[in-house]
Amino acid sequence: MSLHPRRARPRPQWGTVAWLTVVWVLLWGDLSVGNVLAGIVLGLAVTTGLRMTPLAFHGRVRPLGVVRLATRFAIDVVRASFEVSLLALRPRYTPRGAVIGVQLRSHSDLYLTMTAELCSLVPGSLVVEAHRLTGMLYLHVLDVRQSGGIEAARRAVLDQEERVLRAFASDAELAGTGLPGVRA
Repeated sequence: MSLHPRRARPRPQWGTVAWLTVVWVLLWGDLSVGNVLAGIVLGLAVTTGLRMTPLAFHGRVRPLGVVRLATRFAIDVVRASFEVSLLALRPRYTPRGAVIGVQLRSHSDLYLTMTAELCSLVPGSLVVEAHRLTGMLYLHVLDVRQSGGIEAARRAVLDQEERVLRAFASDAELAGTGLPGVRA
């Protein structure tokens, strides 16, 4: 009998390692063997060296939903980049920024995080706070007028969440959100 209890060795979370590797390669902008290997090593270091609560994923990956999510995200980034650049080129125009609260349908940490990250990556909006327990996101919108108003900005966030859910949520999770076209 040992006086010192053995600590369980941390196990790598392979899905997270793969995701971190993809993000690493995208950040470097170069798909090479060295970048992929560096991403894997860093992903392993992060998942085994840092104490992270594993996220329970009970959903399923829907390829068509993922394509819709990625396509719309790319369109949003290009459109918003153009709009923000126009704002920067208008010397006398003062944008009317606002912080808005958006109540998300899902309370899953995973879907909340994905929605928040995708919204923050679109130029002109930034998540300033996220409440895990209530599923509430607070975003700063650079120019409310250019966004079509506060309700249009809220609608854009909810549309983003819907695309995330339709790409990754299980049938039960989708039914629990009350999205149209989903049977209980």
